[in-house]
Amino acid sequence: MKTLILGLGNPLLSDDGVGWRVAEQVQARITDPNIEFDFHSGGGLSLMERLIGYDRAIIVDALNTGRAPQGTVSSFRLEDLPNYAQSHLASAHETTLHTALQVGRTMGAALPNDILIVAIEAQNVYDFSEELSPAVASAVPRAVELVISQLVN
Repeated sequence: MKTLILGLGNPLLSDDGVGWRVAEQVQARITDPNIEFDFHSGGGLSLMERLIGYDRAIIVDALNTGRAPQGTVSSFRLEDLPNYAQSHLASAHETTLHTALQVGRTMGAALPNDILIVAIEAQNVYDFSEELSPAVASAVPRAVELVISQLVN
């Protein structure tokens, strides 16, 4: 099974870079040739395009729900992530991953059916810094172990 581990975010915007940090640490521990790693700062259609050709994807990103303490690690299937485009207008420039995947599948793109999101609750996602906040930094090892546990299942 061809798997992509994708760290999302911007490593220059403090906690927004946590997805990259987690993916880098997983990459340092995994040597399976069927598992590829990448780091991406985009969303929507460019994110969908990056998923083409994989059977499974694990996307690691910061999440700001305001419903959990900073540093809380969670995981869920993509289908469990709310599709905000259902209640808002969306454009090709700012589309949700749900919509982008639907477009890609309609066009015949070979996209993974198995997409897991590993998210770390974060608040400092707009501050210019290459450092994670202490709460988010302390969550990185838990997120790394969660990703690795999904790879052995």
